[in-house]
Amino acid sequence: MCGIVGLQIRNREKQSQLGEWLLPMFSCMADRGADSAGLAVFTTPVAPDVRRFNVYSPDRQYNWQKLRAALMQRSDAPVDLEAVENHAILVSALPPDAFRGWLPTVDPSLHLLSVGRSINIYKDTGHASEIARRYGFGALNGTHCVGHTRMATESAVTPYHSHPFTAGEDFCLVHNGSLSNPYSLRRRLEKYGVEFETDNDTEAACRFLEWRMRTGDDLETALHAAFAELDGFYTLLMATADRLVLVRDAFACKPAVAAEHEEYIAISSEFRSLAHLPDIRNARIFEPHPEEIYAWKV
Repeated sequence: MCGIVGLQIRNREKQSQLGEWLLPMFSCMADRGADSAGLAVFTTPVAPDVRRFNVYSPDRQYNWQKLRAALMQRSDAPVDLEAVENHAILVSALPPDAFRGWLPTVDPSLHLLSVGRSINIYKDTGHASEIARRYGFGALNGTHCVGHTRMATESAVTPYHSHPFTAGEDFCLVHNGSLSNPYSLRRRLEKYGVEFETDNDTEAACRFLEWRMRTGDDLETALHAAFAELDGFYTLLMATADRLVLVRDAFACKPAVAAEHEEYIAISSEFRSLAHLPDIRNARIFEPHPEEIYAWKV
């Protein structure tokens, strides 16, 4: 089944309340999937010569300071660290490809969740409310975010199979639905050097779109290609550093509702998770049409 949520704060003065407004939306959607959950948050970008590296460890007592010291030695430059239990954000000038190659040499149990100037991503197995509490979602601030609560219908229940999925830099995707052709997409992309981390169908969609953008498409053009290539049922909610984007398949059988307000854009699988939002009665609330691209620029 699964639940998706998205929130964009249009009023800059209210961006500090992103987590406060998002938390009830996210926890409400746990009823649609309690296997695992995750959230991608976009915040003020770091300088152009550094990147945010979000890293996950299966050990909740992991020694992140030791990893920071090793990264400083590798990059010969300062490294900022923000860590909560088994999740860490490291801000470093080490190029992304070099970081990807370096991380497993230090500790193969670590998993790189995301790379970018703006994105921070948190995901784990368990109930959405517990994950939100552990990682402090209610205190998060930023411009926009996308979240997901998973009820696994295919592939394993692990942190790595959880949503959001990421590819490239500052791009993520959450999915409610099921694709019937992820392996044929995967075989095609692997011929172009695209590497996969899981057997989850959503990862195929995420990497297909990022590959199209990396080879010259903008996201809207890539999505039009996806309408022809993706076989199955889906509601896809995506985010980049500067926009929130929603699409549904041609049959639109997976639920979605959007609310447009002068202070925010909110998206969910069900209206009940939007009902708490400020002045929701004066928002434009609608069900997105099939195979129509809805994009909201930050």
